[in-house]
Amino acid sequence: MNTKNILFFITLYITNIGIAQTSNKKVAQAYKTSNHIAIDGKLNEEAWSNAATSSDFIMFYPDNGKEENPDKKTEVRILYDDDAIYVGAIMYDDPENILQEIKLRDEFGTSDHFGIFFNGFNDNQLEHRFFISAAGVQLDAIATSAGEDYSWDAIWDCKVKITENSWIAEFKIPYAALRFSEKEKQTWGLNMFRDIKKDNTSYCWNFIDSKLNNEVVQAGILEGIENIKPPTRLFFIPYTSYYHNNNDNGPNNKFKIGMDIKYGINDSFTLDAILVPDFGQTTFDNVNLVLGPFEQQFNENRPFFTEGTDLFNKGNLFYSRRIGASPTLEPSFSSEEEITEYPNTTNLLNATKISGRTSKGLGIGFLNAMTENTYATIVHTSTNQERKELVEPFSNYNIFVLDQRFRKNSSVSFINTSVVRNGSGRDANVSGLVFDLNTLTNSYKLSGDTKFSYINGLDGIKRGTNSSLYIADTKGKYQYGLGSGYISKDYDHNDLGILFRNNYYSFNANASYRALKRTKTFNNIRLKSEINSEFENLTGKLQLGTISFSSLLYNLKNDVFQLSIEGSPFETFDFYFPGIDGRYNYNPKYIDFTSIISSNRNRKYSFDLTNNFIKHDQPGRKSYTLSLGQQYRFSDKFYIRYTAIGIKNRNDIGLVDYDNADIIYARRNINTLEHQFSSKYSINNVMNFNLKVRYYWAHAINNKFLTLREDGYYDDNLTYNTNKNVNRNIWNFDFSYTWWFAPGSLVSVLYRNNSSLNEQEFDTNFGNNLRNVLSNNPNNTISISFRYYIDYNQAKNVFKGSN
Repeated sequence: MNTKNILFFITLYITNIGIAQTSNKKVAQAYKTSNHIAIDGKLNEEAWSNAATSSDFIMFYPDNGKEENPDKKTEVRILYDDDAIYVGAIMYDDPENILQEIKLRDEFGTSDHFGIFFNGFNDNQLEHRFFISAAGVQLDAIATSAGEDYSWDAIWDCKVKITENSWIAEFKIPYAALRFSEKEKQTWGLNMFRDIKKDNTSYCWNFIDSKLNNEVVQAGILEGIENIKPPTRLFFIPYTSYYHNNNDNGPNNKFKIGMDIKYGINDSFTLDAILVPDFGQTTFDNVNLVLGPFEQQFNENRPFFTEGTDLFNKGNLFYSRRIGASPTLEPSFSSEEEITEYPNTTNLLNATKISGRTSKGLGIGFLNAMTENTYATIVHTSTNQERKELVEPFSNYNIFVLDQRFRKNSSVSFINTSVVRNGSGRDANVSGLVFDLNTLTNSYKLSGDTKFSYINGLDGIKRGTNSSLYIADTKGKYQYGLGSGYISKDYDHNDLGILFRNNYYSFNANASYRALKRTKTFNNIRLKSEINSEFENLTGKLQLGTISFSSLLYNLKNDVFQLSIEGSPFETFDFYFPGIDGRYNYNPKYIDFTSIISSNRNRKYSFDLTNNFIKHDQPGRKSYTLSLGQQYRFSDKFYIRYTAIGIKNRNDIGLVDYDNADIIYARRNINTLEHQFSSKYSINNVMNFNLKVRYYWAHAINNKFLTLREDGYYDDNLTYNTNKNVNRNIWNFDFSYTWWFAPGSLVSVLYRNNSSLNEQEFDTNFGNNLRNVLSNNPNNTISISFRYYIDYNQAKNVFKGSN
């Protein structure tokens, strides 16, 4: 397809394929009050009886569009004053049917919920969503066309009360938790949501058509708010933490003090900064044994890098775990020296981000973070003289994003990421242009991107490109998509992102079906098939060629059944595993079957059963996986969950070593066993005890060594005999207490015990391996953290009242 055709195609989308679908938006009225509203879940102030009632909710799931059951109707009233907006919601139901499991903040669990969604600019771009469970647990999120981000946490208040025929939720949401213009008369986007857990049904106030993939554009209207001003959004969160660590090297004590700052630059933009960061109580990573060519990708658990980062994720150029990750340089040392300490992370000095969106739909984001010099410790074995060597210089990480939304469902974005390391360290700069264009009816999509990378490292300057294009039918029961991409050999955004594969061109296609209403047998049906292919740029060899089919079924009892089949009917070639430019190994044809059964979590006992079987077109090469997760909920306050995972890989083939000019592979057996145990006990909806335990054990035993040939196939190697077996044990134990003693303010206490063990000489007895890892210099840490949330507006009023 030539350039003129591509430009014509994009122009066709921009000038609207199809005619806009008109919809009747509901309108709610807010009532102004000058009297104090006590947030107690009673709704007994006179102002509530004066406010207009919004009702007549419509089913969202499973019978999209069906009217609500009159016996379970929902009535909502909205008030406002100069400081906040108030929401009073009555959800009618038999109290015996109202489920009330107490979970942590932002966790839904087995409980009924009510949510209120506000869009202060009424631009169909972004909603602030506030949920409350029938147990009084708060959840909040920022919602866009891309989905919901529950890492965003606002400060607001809500109380619930169970009555003889309903449950009541009473909200107070300060204006500082919202974004809106300075207009005298406000018109906001509004929607409301109710989830009845026992029936597994959900309802919305303004109809959300499930045939469309974008919920945010389907909100109603809130009118009646006048003469309010956006407040000064300035918040301080000082913290102090104490850590006591003890292992075989002796005890160690550390005291930290720092502060987070949030400042509303204007009604659209917010500055977040962390001074002297402390992430010592973030949950542990589920580290695995990695035998392939690619690193393990981890979730982000540090709040600063998860909250409000939707802008920075445009184009998939940002992997926040790069900031503060392990050093990138290897120290040099003589044969008479050894490394006694090589740090696993680099120390983050501070981080700042600015993000927001103008009334014209322009989103702007900037993130900066700095890490300090990091050193390894090297000791001379005969003199015991110790020295330090730099393994990661002072580094500066930056992201800049411009994201212009238009027509309420489309966007064009520019992203730039850069990493600058002091001295002779590797520097990187990546820029990307990303577009997501949808017709006014949200029936068709055209999306794509073009990215450029510039790397200045020890091996010189490298430049690369990465482009893709995707077109799809996105409305209705049946949906289709076609895509293609190209990525050059030297394209690389791994300094601040994560990229596993490059140097290929690709083609893909998919088709899917989804039932929009329940059937006689199922509440929900989703079917999908995909074809994916990748070809190496230079040789044209197929490096990925798969056909897959998957199904997702919810029965009338809301048990979930998933089945997927994936296969590669062709031999493919792996250009990454050998680790040497121009070399590759062949991969045989294979077939992969996966089945998952998940029982309804509303039951006290629930389980998840996963089976996987992979058969390769190679003698004896196959893989089995069996996983069983079981959960028992003793009460609304207490549950336990245990998961066991077993994996057996037979006659797997992978790289193990380089022997002069030879690339040595091995035919090997890999066994993995993983145990996970978690439990939570809630004293109430603000006090919780949490237990999380994981034991991971994996070992690989090489049965036969092979030499990789130039054509990608193997010859037996009868001379290589180095022990390249590997045995890895990882133990993690976290027990914590958290108390949200005031809005946004937290006391947390954590006991952590962890250890790991890597061996080449080992036995395969489970008990011996568990004992060995538990006794291998375990780290025992006790930490106490105190965080207090200070709202400038409230603090100002307190000081005024004291004068």
